[in-house]
Amino acid sequence: MREVAIVGAGMTRFGELWGQSLRDMFAEAAVGALNDAGADHVDSIYVGCMSGGQFVGQEHLGPLMADHLGMTGVPATHVESACASGGVALRLAYMEVASGMSDLVLATGIEKMNDGADVTNVLATAADQELEVYYGVTFPGLYAMIARAHMAKYGTTEEDMAWVSVKNHRHGAMNDKAQFPGEVTLEQVMASSMVAAPLRLLHCSPVTDGAAAVLLCPLEQAKEYTDRPVKIIGSGLATGSMALADRADPADLDAVQRSARSAYKMAGVGPRDIQVAEVHDCFSIAEICCIEALGFVEPGTGKDAAREGFTALGGCVPVNTSGGLKSKGHPVGATGIAQAIEVFTQLQGKAGARQVENARVGLTQNMGGSGASSVVHIFQGV
Repeated sequence: MREVAIVGAGMTRFGELWGQSLRDMFAEAAVGALNDAGADHVDSIYVGCMSGGQFVGQEHLGPLMADHLGMTGVPATHVESACASGGVALRLAYMEVASGMSDLVLATGIEKMNDGADVTNVLATAADQELEVYYGVTFPGLYAMIARAHMAKYGTTEEDMAWVSVKNHRHGAMNDKAQFPGEVTLEQVMASSMVAAPLRLLHCSPVTDGAAAVLLCPLEQAKEYTDRPVKIIGSGLATGSMALADRADPADLDAVQRSARSAYKMAGVGPRDIQVAEVHDCFSIAEICCIEALGFVEPGTGKDAAREGFTALGGCVPVNTSGGLKSKGHPVGATGIAQAIEVFTQLQGKAGARQVENARVGLTQNMGGSGASSVVHIFQGV
């Protein structure tokens, strides 16, 4: 297999993008990635999107987006893995370049969630319909049960989860692409309305529109497009039980653990080698569970990481320097690509005020549903 690098990136602002259509958001991000690399063509396109059909009534996204980009005829594939759709699109693009099948591949992610669809019901399609949704559970409800399991097992509190929100909004305040680029206080999080006990409004990621794209090529060709390519050195994908009731312990995200083990093995690194990470904080409890599953902290100690500064800028492993899903926003199909863009930017040394000093190795972790799928990528600056 060939070594593969990211050589360009582009993304829209994240938020309520009422003035842009699904295809226009895609074009903005894709053209941004092409322009960033100085490229005028691609050999293949992957479009990560969870549910364009339900959100805006549009499926068959591959040919639509290739056509709108002015690249009719280029192979284009729609990828779906719930909220991990973008991360899986990146994995497939990586595999296509690594195999030698194509040289320039565009990995994209997109979602338009604010155009009138019943977001709660659309997102619920990523849960187990017979065992969970039929009985009225929502995604805040599922993650509330994960939070309760973690609280019962490890003594985690609402305030522990609130510190994740405070930390990520502090990072997001330095990101001009973020949906909510402003800081929040611990008191504001703890006083926000209850959504699904123990999760409050400011423990939850927002409903977001947005698109993101990265351009991949063989490492040996990367310097044709950028003087600072970033190599993908590990990729892992795993699945777990859809229903929380079928898991040995809802507080342990086993699919995240498995995907991380695969990525670490492929990259030849371990958790202690990671210097910056973007993880799937759709709810604040998710970041706590994910950093444990990724091996950044011991099981049960993730609750202390944000409060003690372990995962903050300047800490041992800065996590969600972009603001994460909580502050940057969570257009579900685009999230995995946006995570890769943040790490790409960090390893290029272009992150500005949120730059992690001397970052050389980074990680992204993107998961679908309540953790039934998870994809992890590991990156290295060249």
